Amino acid sequence: MAYIKYMTQLYAMLGPTNTGKTYYAIERMASYKTGMIGFPLRLLARENYDRMVTLKGRSKVALITGEEKIIPPLAQYYICTVEAMPVSLSVDFLCVDEIQLCADSERGHIFTDRLLRARGEEETLFLGSLTMRQMIQRLLPDCRIQTRERFSALTYNGYRKLTRLPPRSAIVAFNVNDVYRLAEMIRVQRGGAAIVLGALSPRTRNAQVEMYQKGEVDYLVATDAIGMGLNMDIDHVALGAMRKFDGHKSRGLHAHEVAQIAGRAGRYRSPGTFGVTDHVDAIPPEIVNAVENHQFDSVTQLRWRNPNLDFRSIDHLLHSLSETPSKEYFTPARQADDHLALQALSRNPKIRSIASSRDMVRLLWEVCAIPDFRKTLIDEHHRLLEQIYLFVSQPPYILPEDWYSEQIKRLDRYDGDLDTLLNRIAYIRTWTYITHIREWLKDAEHWQAVSRLIEDKLSDALHERLTQRFVDKRTSSLLRGLASRDKLLGGVKNDGTVIVEGHVIGRLQGWHFMAEETLLNADGDAVMRTARAVLKEPLQDAISVFPQQVSAAFSLDDAGHILWRRGEDNFPIAQLVKGTNFYQPKIRLLHTELLDEPQNKIVLARLEAWLNEQSEKHFAPLVALRDAEIKGTGKGLAFQLYERTGLMLRSELTELLTGLEKEERPALNKLGIRLGAYYVYQKDILKPAALHLKAVLWRLFNNGDISATPLPKSGNVSMAAPENASTAFYSAMGFPAFGKTCVRVDMVERLNSAVFDGAVEGKYKFDPALASTIGVSVETVQSILAELGFRFDDVSETTGEGEEAVTTTTRFYHVRKKPVRLPQEKKEAAPRTERPQNVERAPRSERPQNADRAAEKPAFDRSHKKKPRTDFKKPDEAPKSKAITGYNAFAELAALKKK
Repeated sequence: MAYIKYMTQLYAMLGPTNTGKTYYAIERMASYKTGMIGFPLRLLARENYDRMVTLKGRSKVALITGEEKIIPPLAQYYICTVEAMPVSLSVDFLCVDEIQLCADSERGHIFTDRLLRARGEEETLFLGSLTMRQMIQRLLPDCRIQTRERFSALTYNGYRKLTRLPPRSAIVAFNVNDVYRLAEMIRVQRGGAAIVLGALSPRTRNAQVEMYQKGEVDYLVATDAIGMGLNMDIDHVALGAMRKFDGHKSRGLHAHEVAQIAGRAGRYRSPGTFGVTDHVDAIPPEIVNAVENHQFDSVTQLRWRNPNLDFRSIDHLLHSLSETPSKEYFTPARQADDHLALQALSRNPKIRSIASSRDMVRLLWEVCAIPDFRKTLIDEHHRLLEQIYLFVSQPPYILPEDWYSEQIKRLDRYDGDLDTLLNRIAYIRTWTYITHIREWLKDAEHWQAVSRLIEDKLSDALHERLTQRFVDKRTSSLLRGLASRDKLLGGVKNDGTVIVEGHVIGRLQGWHFMAEETLLNADGDAVMRTARAVLKEPLQDAISVFPQQVSAAFSLDDAGHILWRRGEDNFPIAQLVKGTNFYQPKIRLLHTELLDEPQNKIVLARLEAWLNEQSEKHFAPLVALRDAEIKGTGKGLAFQLYERTGLMLRSELTELLTGLEKEERPALNKLGIRLGAYYVYQKDILKPAALHLKAVLWRLFNNGDISATPLPKSGNVSMAAPENASTAFYSAMGFPAFGKTCVRVDMVERLNSAVFDGAVEGKYKFDPALASTIGVSVETVQSILAELGFRFDDVSETTGEGEEAVTTTTRFYHVRKKPVRLPQEKKEAAPRTERPQNVERAPRSERPQNADRAAEKPAFDRSHKKKPRTDFKKPDEAPKSKAITGYNAFAELAALKKK
């Protein structure tokens, strides 16, 4: 195979990334009168076009890519994509970048053609990887090869969590969904990231990169598009995947591909690092060694497609495209998009009939070269190409302006999500490509301007959407401030909002700092450090006046939290915990991360004083029982009530009540003690405030769920028993359960009194008005009376005759001579055969559990006992309270504890 030879100096500059190859090529081209350089990406071409314009001026520099052509009349320097290089144009200097892409399965044949056929009049330069050295020496023996060393070291540092990546890091993935996912995580954790995708327009890409370069964000999330020479200040490259889809299958990355991407880390003399992140396993040692030492397998096969196409007919053209190479170091190129399009269009009989001459076949091939930047709608793209060919192959041989206008202007929309905007940009790029084929359009310059304007607007909209979705400017700005300053300006507003450098970073709730969730997710440690610094002075001021806080500033909730009222809000600042006895709980401070030890002591001292105030205020009636200056049996009864927090079953006090002197009863009544038929209780402990404090302490001391069992609402004397209710708790609170209803003990006693007071000749005619007294249904009252032990009869009476006969049923309760004990939970008795038989029991005073108590307890003088009453009436001591005040009280706790 013969190759074209020129009287030109052939050079190749080979080496890894960050060796200054592209910089050298631009400077070298600028030293010639004319020149051309081909880049692998439109983005890269645009970047170097701007550099060349800076060097030579806009009037002398042209930009030629598939969909963008800026060609001044006096252009001397041409910046192109490799595919768009006008190789027939004579220039003094010609350069092709990334020449190792000759081995690329998709585009390799284009680079191979440039390697073999593209030449400058005086100098030709190829830039690329050292892997191309052998093939260049073999194909171009006259080419002088210069190698370059990387300016800075590139080091592998293993795996890092996404949240631990250092600033100025690039995270690389291989599909758009992964890029979006990683960028979203970076936004949450670090305030935001710039996005670089191959599908971005130069305008969007430049805006995103500028945001990164200016430091508005510290992270970049990209596809492997950044591997092709895009120059940014990147210190670390983290691979978010080690596999990619190459167009046919998903495969692992090759060592040279890892090097191409990782090589973006480090600029000039600054070293760079690379590693993995997210859920990626460590890079194999052999790949790490190859990347760090720039040692890769040489390229041994170049992609090739016949450059000498036969346009005599469609079949001849297809045959020439399918020709195989004759050299062993060439391998056929994968069928490109233009080849596939030609095959599709050749099946259309009408197109075949038109493409009957060499010119028409060449025109068809030119139409097939129109790129589909969307890459997903192949059939639709082929139908578009058919329509275009039918237009331009027949008079007047141009695209109808109304048709073209409709096609391009329907893309003039800027709503939609990221994918919608990306798709529109890809489509407008195809139409922009068409506008640069001047002979197809009546006013090509006009439509070039229209398509460029639409692409620019779409690009700006896409940049805006990307920034909105993946950048939290407030978080990003604040985190940069936290990292760069020792002292920050900040303070606390009256509502507790904490402001730093004009940004809200959270709220102070009591002593607890609640950071903004976005900031906490981003860098919780930095935010807390800043909060401590900013809040130090305001907290010190608050602590200094805390001992003077009025008691009304504090309250106790059902869960045992001590709440501190500041402004309109209550904040939990402490928690009650179980102490040595019921009346003495301990206090554990909450959220003390901003306070030091002396400050904690000041807060604790004030809360302990407040809790003592509450106990003295609400438990004063109980303390009075303990300290009562009465003698005899009454003293023992009062003290037992104190120990049982003001409520006991009467049956538990039978012995004491039997020995109670008549003159002791007024003293007990003065202490608020009520001797009921079923309960003995201190009336004031049923008041709402006292009952609430008692409920919290009881659940706390008995290791119960401190907030699971609700109390009745203030003013209610009954309530529906909650499902799985603790009977011990409600009995202790003075609301024993009767079936599915809990009734306050004074109402139980009132119900009992009503029955006895209304009885005639030992029978009580049921009055439905009792139900409204307790706030329950008639059926519930009847059920309660039954559980209290009252036996009843239903008596029916018929008045009238025939159809006018009316039958009424009245319930009568039999008043017993002596009130029975309330039903209690039964303990399952042991089988009779297992019970001890005829066991002699020791005297009560000698039993172990009672020996000490018996020794200390004086014997009661029972000589004064009266004979038992036979004409029983309701006990005199049973209260006839007319006011319904208070909450629950103790009940069956003693019985449960005995069990």
